[in-house]
Amino acid sequence: MQPNKPTKFKGKIEIIGINPFVFVPEKILKIIFKQSGKDKGYIPIKGTVNNNPYRQTLVRYSGEWRLYINTTMLKNSPKRIGEIVDITISFDKDSREIAMPGGFAKALKANIKATLVFEQLPPSRKSEIVRYLANLKTKESLEKNIVRAINFLTGKESFAGRTHKKV
Repeated sequence: MQPNKPTKFKGKIEIIGINPFVFVPEKILKIIFKQSGKDKGYIPIKGTVNNNPYRQTLVRYSGEWRLYINTTMLKNSPKRIGEIVDITISFDKDSREIAMPGGFAKALKANIKATLVFEQLPPSRKSEIVRYLANLKTKESLEKNIVRAINFLTGKESFAGRTHKKV
């Protein structure tokens, strides 16, 4: 596989629904496909938009590959429709997996019912819970939310905006 050197292009910000994006030129897509070893599904990428670094996922929607431009990538992006931006892009080979906090792993191990429910969740929901816990700033907040996550998994309370279900 070739090194993941960033490729440069200019793109016009367009919008679909409420989502600003730029089309990725075909010749650049071929480079990304070669770097990633695939041309289907979600492709993790990184680069810059007007020299601001980003990590994003390249997605195909309605037959077209789009690089969605959110406000963390470009300030006020929804108000910049029609603007031409400078973009660099390359396949991002770095893992995006978030490590499960040790306290949560220990709490799951101690609660078989919660473990069974957690293992049956779709991968996206598991990631959502782990990401939420991993991003907490204090030990106290993490400990409190681990209890809430276990209670959520066992149907006792809501957690991170999700309502509980009796299991």
